[in-house]
Amino acid sequence: MFDRFNTEQQQQIIQSIQDFFLEERDEELSEFAAERVFDFIKESIAVHFYNVGIQDAHAAVLNQFSSLDDELLTLERPLSK
Repeated sequence: MFDRFNTEQQQQIIQSIQDFFLEERDEELSEFAAERVFDFIKESIAVHFYNVGIQDAHAAVLNQFSSLDDELLTLERPLSK
């Protein structure tokens, strides 16, 4: 599911992981070790963030449809008697 990162994006993520470990833990992480952390995140954690994003998108779409429904109702014309 999360294998659609291009090479440049993956390199940026791996560099960010290495930077984090250096800054927060004073630990230099090899590129291979950072890739393993990235794999763990993709396989175990990312789905939670993805699902929250889907829930947020769902709520936004429902809100937009509600607004659209209200707008359409204001366009109704009264029936002539």
